[in-house]
Amino acid sequence: MDALKEFIIPIEGLSEGVHQFDFQLDSDFFEHFENDLINNGEFKLVLYFDKRPDMIVLTFDFEGNFRTECDRCLETISLPVKENSQMMVKYAEEASEDADVIYITRDTKQLNVARQAYESIGLAIPITKNCDEIENPPCNENMLDYLDGADEVEQKDNPIWDALKDFKKKN
Repeated sequence: MDALKEFIIPIEGLSEGVHQFDFQLDSDFFEHFENDLINNGEFKLVLYFDKRPDMIVLTFDFEGNFRTECDRCLETISLPVKENSQMMVKYAEEASEDADVIYITRDTKQLNVARQAYESIGLAIPITKNCDEIENPPCNENMLDYLDGADEVEQKDNPIWDALKDFKKKN
């Protein structure tokens, strides 16, 4: 986890207000996480760290792309992703975490935001990954032709289905 030490933000030494941190995320960053959601990508991340007396607001603003397979033609594509998300850090008597809020104690000296950055990017990845988002798509034409032909399935006579149709007509 030493490679992720640049994501440790010193809370104690920062004054109140908005602070900006810039990060470059690449394959080395993504290999530190167990989930294989992204394993080959490059992103530019700007973290706005808004320290207030009662809480901290983290805004992750990122843009980049990652390599994946197209869900339609199975070609390897570089899919662009651009998004921003926010997370709240609130002070509490005991450290814990919810989906949108991290609770830290007042004596917490630093905050590692690597996992939150990874999860923010992961949540921005589209469910369907296809070549529609790419300017010059590298579509596999053989696969697309095969998929177009799959709609035209040849109807063959099947005596079992014919008997079932007759059974339906009798009842």
